[in-house]
Amino acid sequence: MPLLRRPRHLLVLTLLLLVAMLTPAVASASDDAERGQERASSIQSYVKKMQPGWNLGNTFDATGADETSWGNPRVTKAQIKAIAKQGFNSIRIPITWQQRMGAAPDYTIDPAFLDRVEEVVGWSLDEGLYVMINLHHDSWLWVTNMGTAHDEVLARYNAAWTQIADRFKNYGAKLSFESINEPRFSSGWGEDSSAFFTYLAELNTSFHEIVRGSGGKNDVRPLVLPTLETNANQDRLDQLYGTIQSLNDPNLIATVHYYGFWPFSVNIAGFTRFEEQTQKDITDTFDRVYNTFVAKGIPVILGEFGLLGFDKNTGTIEQGEKLKFFEFLIDYLNQKNITHMLWDNGQHFDRLKLTWKDQQLFDLMKASWKGRSATAASDLIFLKQGADLQDASVTLNLNGNKLSAIRADKEKLKKGKDYELNGDTLTFKSALLKRLTASGKLGENAELVAEFNKGADWTFDVIAYNTPTLASAEGTTESFAIPTVFNGDRLATMEAVYAAGGNAGPQNWTSFKEFGYAFSPDYAAGTIILPANFFNEVSDGVVNLKLHFWSGEIVNYTITKQGASVTGTAS
Repeated sequence: MPLLRRPRHLLVLTLLLLVAMLTPAVASASDDAERGQERASSIQSYVKKMQPGWNLGNTFDATGADETSWGNPRVTKAQIKAIAKQGFNSIRIPITWQQRMGAAPDYTIDPAFLDRVEEVVGWSLDEGLYVMINLHHDSWLWVTNMGTAHDEVLARYNAAWTQIADRFKNYGAKLSFESINEPRFSSGWGEDSSAFFTYLAELNTSFHEIVRGSGGKNDVRPLVLPTLETNANQDRLDQLYGTIQSLNDPNLIATVHYYGFWPFSVNIAGFTRFEEQTQKDITDTFDRVYNTFVAKGIPVILGEFGLLGFDKNTGTIEQGEKLKFFEFLIDYLNQKNITHMLWDNGQHFDRLKLTWKDQQLFDLMKASWKGRSATAASDLIFLKQGADLQDASVTLNLNGNKLSAIRADKEKLKKGKDYELNGDTLTFKSALLKRLTASGKLGENAELVAEFNKGADWTFDVIAYNTPTLASAEGTTESFAIPTVFNGDRLATMEAVYAAGGNAGPQNWTSFKEFGYAFSPDYAAGTIILPANFFNEVSDGVVNLKLHFWSGEIVNYTITKQGASVTGTAS
């Protein structure tokens, strides 16, 4: 990759040469330092130009027969063009090679598959995107066995990168290679062993030697190296830093992944809101990453980010809380000069319609690429049906912006009559709320869109509700659903405790169960589903459930399990 040079570069070199004639030893050290700074500046500039990025997830990394085996459509040139038009500057193409490789000792990659990958890489480069390719689920499919089959794993890994490097060696520097995705050397996550660090260093070093020695433009191609599990714990960061220092290569990039503070990320243990601990996890994580790498001239790519709850449903995390997470995270990454690449396995961008499934989320992310957006303490305004309507106040997180207007559908609301703003407190007048809910229907009656001088809009859902009612039911541990009249309300979380004492269900270190795993609402069917996941870890006996709704209502329910039989009783 060419170095970035300033217009006065020739003058600087001339002066350095003159000084070198008088004090050669000192001048040589000074020149080396300057060249090192230039190289660091060059690779930092490269990574900055990749911002923001997007993952073509669950496609070439699928472990089935072809790229559609995990439910996504075949990649088209139109899809890649559409992603570039959204404003992304880079694309990460995860690739699983296991089922496309032949037997030892050659481990020959299917030429047709390599051709197909090359075709999509070419489309991406044609659209001006920076491109990253890797070894993806190979990490847990076979690389994880390095401790028990060291020589076999290393030979297969080396064979893969030898073939990949050769195929792409004549491509320009806008194509980068990532050595391995989320490397781990045990069956579980978070396990520690000095041997694991040794294995990863060996893989990264071998990858580096293969690519750099493969000819063409691979001698300066940007190479991306992960931490163990691409985790950002300090020991993992330090180990990768040591490897990068030992390789002494100006075109190396560090990578980590981030899916948030785990209880918030999956909605468990009562972490339904984007609160202080979740925010602190972001700042602590990326302070470590910045201090270990970026501050020392080693750029970082956040190769994947999102929320783990999205794997079940993007509604696992309440919309407003989700938006606050993404706004805060992207802003902090910007502050720390870390390039981010959204993980999208098909849950975000519709690859057939070429539209966003959650336009509000994308609008906020896109606005966050260049600045902050205002948010609010909540995006929900609950009004209990039949109660005297009062003014409703909510705290805004203005983030340096100014409220410019509020609209109800196409109607621009009047400040002083419909709402007031005092500092960061926004108050909706009772008369407005009465008018918006005049139909008497339960559920969402209106959307109020707050517009600001900069950044994305913020939407408030105005919801009329009554206390949800649950009915008695019978079922089995494989199929049990609580008949529920939601009455316009929305379920936030559920607690489960034994009547005799102690937490019931999976993850019994907390009474609050995991949304979408141990329970889930089905608003269309009028039920709250308790799946086998829940009952698999419930002993026979009586379990008291406490259903927490976003309105603040709490409804109790009792279930009795006896073998495979389950009886539910409304309180």
